[in-house]
Amino acid sequence: MIRKFIPALLGLALGLVATVAGAQGKIAIGYQLPLTGDTSQYGIMFKNSAQMALEEFNKSGKLKGATVEIKFEDSKSDAKEGVNIAKKFSDDPSIVGVIGDFNSTVSMAAGQVYAQQKMPQLSQTASHPDFLKISDWQFRNITTMAIESPFIAKWLDQDKLKKYAVVAIQNDWGQTAVQNFTDAVKKNGDEIVDTEFFNPGNRDFRSILTKISRNKPDAIVLFMFYEESSSLLQQRVQMNIKTPVYSASPSYEPKLLQLAGPAANGVFLPTTFVADNPDPKVKAFVDGYRKRYGAEPSMFAAQAYDATNIMLNAVVAAGPNPTRQKVRDALAATRNFAGVTGDTTFDPKTREPSKTLTRMEIVDGKFKVLR
Repeated sequence: MIRKFIPALLGLALGLVATVAGAQGKIAIGYQLPLTGDTSQYGIMFKNSAQMALEEFNKSGKLKGATVEIKFEDSKSDAKEGVNIAKKFSDDPSIVGVIGDFNSTVSMAAGQVYAQQKMPQLSQTASHPDFLKISDWQFRNITTMAIESPFIAKWLDQDKLKKYAVVAIQNDWGQTAVQNFTDAVKKNGDEIVDTEFFNPGNRDFRSILTKISRNKPDAIVLFMFYEESSSLLQQRVQMNIKTPVYSASPSYEPKLLQLAGPAANGVFLPTTFVADNPDPKVKAFVDGYRKRYGAEPSMFAAQAYDATNIMLNAVVAAGPNPTRQKVRDALAATRNFAGVTGDTTFDPKTREPSKTLTRMEIVDGKFKVLR
């Protein structure tokens, strides 16, 4: 009984400290993300967007008598690092909510700690179906592959394409994407003639392209990130393969156009973010990002910008003395949050976000919305 009682007292003490910290104007959000390593380019985008959102928020004066700080920690996209960061953030009484991590594996490993310590966690990119099942303290503002993969399968079917070859990255996200796509294809009465997984970091797809071409698919479907996509698309052109290509949303990245060049033309893909959307808030974000960082914001940058603003909005709703419990409850109550990736509403039971996907095609080196 005593052993059970002591952790309860400690938890209560931490909650009281967090409340006092808020009253003194010291409120922080933790952000764990890869700033070094193979996926650091995504972490840098996240940090850029988060800093931009934070600066705008603190200037707005929405949280009277206090400012918010974001504490960044480099997870290196490593699960052990993610767990260590989660413990560090949980022990910091000024932190009332956490954003991150990048991939599902690290997000879920850290999520076990946040669930135990009752820390609200919002990931901008963790799409594994089990992420939100960890506890009521996990949230995400990304459309999962349970939505996107069937969307792509339906799109292919509507385009009268029936036989597909799939190329996917060998990780949790890639496996989940393929499974959801496979299930949807079967329901549509269509066929997957080949599925090829590759290890992260691979850039040579010629043997895979040779193999899948033998099965004469109507379309090649890619579940990978822009670095791999650009290499595959270039090699596809070099090998004179004319099969149409459909890709998942991670290919909506300006650097894909730079790396793949003309080889990217003709690729079809969905997205929740359209950089040339005339919506004033989207235009303000895109213009601000360009001016501040000298680069075009990608879907990943937009996801992080919205995630940061959703968390900040929850801090305001939990005020004037926000606690982790109050922030968690405010996140759960998020309805029709108008972000640059569209409106976000968390399902009251599952905490899954509702999002709208837009169809795009790369034409003449530009992303074009299909009407």
